[in-house]
Amino acid sequence: MLRLADQQREFAAAILVSHLAVPAGLVGPDGKPSLKRFSVYRNNVVVGLIETLRETYSAVEKIVGEGFFKIMAGGYAVVQPPLSPILLNYGTSFPDFIEKFEPASSLSYLADVARIERAWAESYNAAEAMPLDPAELTELAPDQFSEIRFVMHPSLRIVRSKLPALTIWQMNSKDGEPGPVDLESGGQDILVLRPDAEVEVRLMSVGSAEFLMALTRGETVSAALRAAVIANELLDLPANLSGLFEAGAFAGWSIEPHSTSLGAGRQ
Repeated sequence: MLRLADQQREFAAAILVSHLAVPAGLVGPDGKPSLKRFSVYRNNVVVGLIETLRETYSAVEKIVGEGFFKIMAGGYAVVQPPLSPILLNYGTSFPDFIEKFEPASSLSYLADVARIERAWAESYNAAEAMPLDPAELTELAPDQFSEIRFVMHPSLRIVRSKLPALTIWQMNSKDGEPGPVDLESGGQDILVLRPDAEVEVRLMSVGSAEFLMALTRGETVSAALRAAVIANELLDLPANLSGLFEAGAFAGWSIEPHSTSLGAGRQ
């Protein structure tokens, strides 16, 4: 007789692979193996996983159509079953799967649209935090400000695309209207953030992503600026920081490493 762990692995594999036999020892009320009963259960599991993906990747489904999405999502479910009974994070790697899914290869932007949707879902479910009030920094000297390390808001996500993925996502989300898009118009860097109740998705200017990504790595403002000017030597730092404060991108700050200031009432 198989050990319990082996039985569980056999059952999990058979649930997602339709050509596998009913696991040994699995019987119906009559004490006999029932392929029909097991097939119903198998179908319900796969349908449930597809529905979970559909809830997150609605724009992707709108682009490819319900039938194509079902095939693509079903293929993903077979090779990437859930790692937890909690499906909140299921589908994290779906954009990477789409990128390698041969039938979707003509839609070069599709994986990046999926990455925006993934970022939106993660931002929506991220921990709450009060955005940093820039007034907390008004007493700092200029040389001190350049050495600040910001603490990112937990909902902040950055998506970078070599294609106009944000434009395509906007056309295919909620009340958007699909239309012609020039795929040669250049890439887009996208900021996804939930400072309050609603997730906000914003287009970032050239160099802004490099600047913000450096800050997320814990680099100082001055070091982040050096990284950004490589991408855009005309980057307007005051305007960039003002936009990030306005968006609620920061939740705290520090000057000394590992000495974070979250401000009054942020504990």
